[in-house]
Order: sequence, then C-alpha cells, then structure tokens
Amino acid sequence: MTKSIKTTIYILVAIFTAGFGYAKETLISGQTMGTTYHIKVVTDSSTKIFDIREKIDKQLAEINKSMSTYRKDSEISRFNALKIVGQRFEISRNFAQVMIESKKLYKLTGGAWDGSIYPLVNLWGFGKSERKNRLPTKEKIARLLRDVDFDNIDLVGDRYLLKKKASISIDLASIAKGYAVDKVAELIKKEDIKNFLVEIGGEVYASGVKKDGLSWRIGVNRPRKGAPYDEIYKIVTLKDKAFATSGDYRNFYEVKGKRYSHILNPRTGYPVANGVVSVSIIAGTCTFADGLATAVMVMGRKNGLELVNRLDGTECLIVVQDKNGFFKDFASRGFVFENP
Repeated sequence: MTKSIKTTIYILVAIFTAGFGYAKETLISGQTMGTTYHIKVVTDSSTKIFDIREKIDKQLAEINKSMSTYRKDSEISRFNALKIVGQRFEISRNFAQVMIESKKLYKLTGGAWDGSIYPLVNLWGFGKSERKNRLPTKEKIARLLRDVDFDNIDLVGDRYLLKKKASISIDLASIAKGYAVDKVAELIKKEDIKNFLVEIGGEVYASGVKKDGLSWRIGVNRPRKGAPYDEIYKIVTLKDKAFATSGDYRNFYEVKGKRYSHILNPRTGYPVANGVVSVSIIAGTCTFADGLATAVMVMGRKNGLELVNRLDGTECLIVVQDKNGFFKDFASRGFVFENP
C-alpha cells in the first residue's frame, strides 16, 4: 500500500470507571501495509487474544501480498506488469472482493474514484517512483490521463481480471486499507467477541461498546499542515459503524508555495485543489467509507454532500479551508460530532 496515503485518526483513550464483569480491554498492535494497526478488544479470555493475534497477522499478510504495489510479487503488481489485452489473470478472493466494491464505487461516484490512476500516482511522486524536484509537464499528464479509465478492466466470474487496454494499471490503496479493517473485524466477530475497535492507518471499525459500556469515541485530526497526530479537531461516537478520513495535509509537497497532495483527480490528472482539506465518512463498511472519503475529496463540497445525503446509512463531514486559512465545516444531515 502507499505509505501514509490517508490521514491518521487518533483514538481517544477514556478512563474506564465501569466494567463488564471481569472483562478487560486488551490492545493488539503491529505493522502492516506500510502503516500501523491498533485493535482494542473487550474480553475476559487471554487465550482467545493470543489466537486472534496470529489470525489477524495472517489475514493482513495475505491482503498485503495481494494488493501492495510496493511488492513485485503481489497480485496487483503482476497484473500491472501484464501487457496482453484480453488475457485472463487469476486473482484471489480478497482481490476479487475489493474489485467488486471498487467497480461499485467507480459507478456511484461517476468516476471521481478511479483505481486506474496508478501511472499518475507515480508521475506525481506519490508511488514507488522517486519524487523529482520539478512538477510533471502538461504533456506528460495529458498522455497518462488517456490511460485512466476503470472500465478498461473487466472482472470475470469473480475470479479473473482482464485488460481491455494493455497500458492500464491500477492502485487500490485508497480502498484496500478499509477492506483490511473489515476483514479483521469479521475475523474477530467469528471469535464471538462483540465489543472491539479496529484501526489500520487511520481507518476504523467500531463494534459494540467500550469496557465502560459507552460507545467508542474517535478523534479526527485537525487538518492543518504539521499538526500533531493527537491534535483533535472534532470527536465522533461510533457503534457498529466504520469511519474513514481522507485529507491533503499529511502526504503532500509544495512548489513555489503551492501544495500538491497525493489525492489526484482522475478527470484532470492533477492533485485536488478545490478547497476541501479533509473528508470524514461514517458508513456500514470501512471498505466503502475509505473509498468514498477519497471520492468526495475529488468531487468537492457541493457534489460530495449531495451524493452522501442520498445514501442510506452514510454520513460525512467535509472541512474546507478558505484563502485566509480558516476552516469551515459542512456536514451531511445525520452527521453528529462534538468539539474537543
């Protein structure tokens, strides 16, 4: 996965004054996909935690091996290297599930989310390619933009991918971490654990409640360049919901005072520059929340809000920064938050 592709969310730590019998809240943490993961589990079984840890690491390793563009042996890297139109490329169940959700998101957002932008990601210096000291030329951007079209990839029978254009290549980083969160949450639920929180690289799924019986509280970073990861801008409460944030203030560079972020507009080939600095999505799955947060960054405040307000069970908070540096919040009808 692309390192630091998404904004990190600081999980608020509360003082636990009440408990569920002898249940303890155990923290499981580690590294995956070029980032970190943190999982809080409320249970009274230490043996179960040990077993879960091994299963989590195995699951995450499988997903990373499938969709990491930083690994030459990953499925996605081997697919990108394939230059034969119409040849079937067999994929794993994980890859297929992400492609199914990606296709849905591509259509839902009218192409604002497009996984075929990988050549542009590299061109702008946000992928494996080394970042250069100059901006890409308009001609180079225009040439690579001709290859951006997620419809040029077909999913056949949930088992194979094939290219309609030989030069097409994909990057699923803006949705795959969310998928990993969902798979870990699914794994924990199968262990008959109902109260837990999963966070991978800032993407979150909260199930049930904390040890004190209250809903999980999630802090959203202040969308300011150089802000510490624990500088909280807004707080939301979650129960049996996913939460993902996308922003332009962590992974970026500046040229002549202008910021160029890792979030690219697949329609123009350029980094987004519409005033939106942060988008937070609450949804039923983290796969969807993760990808939609990126799409709304591209769509902008007006179109993004209109889309989210049409979706059942989905809410968003959009933060816009004006020319004087002040932040203004725009929330969907059902998005509830509090100030820290």
